[in-house]
Amino acid sequence: MNNNIKSVLLVILGVSLCYADDQYTSKYDNIDLDKILDSKRLVSNYVQCLLGTKGCPPEGLELKRTLPDALKTQCAKCSCFQRQGAVKAIQRLQKDYPDEWKLLLDKWDPKRESLAKFEDYVKKGGKIC
Repeated sequence: MNNNIKSVLLVILGVSLCYADDQYTSKYDNIDLDKILDSKRLVSNYVQCLLGTKGCPPEGLELKRTLPDALKTQCAKCSCFQRQGAVKAIQRLQKDYPDEWKLLLDKWDPKRESLAKFEDYVKKGGKIC
């Protein structure tokens, strides 16, 4: 393989790796979030996973891995679809599962700083996508 082709392949690989770091994986974007949020049992399982009191399915492990960064950066690496899902999950947890929501906040945002920033952003008309 000549050096020009190698150089082009290295650039393509580098760009691909940089892009991969700029966004969270879309591997689990096909999960039916409504089905989960409609089931007290499934919500409980995911909450326990995020709290570390129960094992996690693969998508729960990925969420647990990316959640600290997503909270810190207000989902800067989320796709539009993932942001919409996050907003939906937050709204449903607050409304339908307030006890579980409080447990998650106590674990992942004890000072409520991330939540306050997010709510302020939405109040000021910030776009989700």
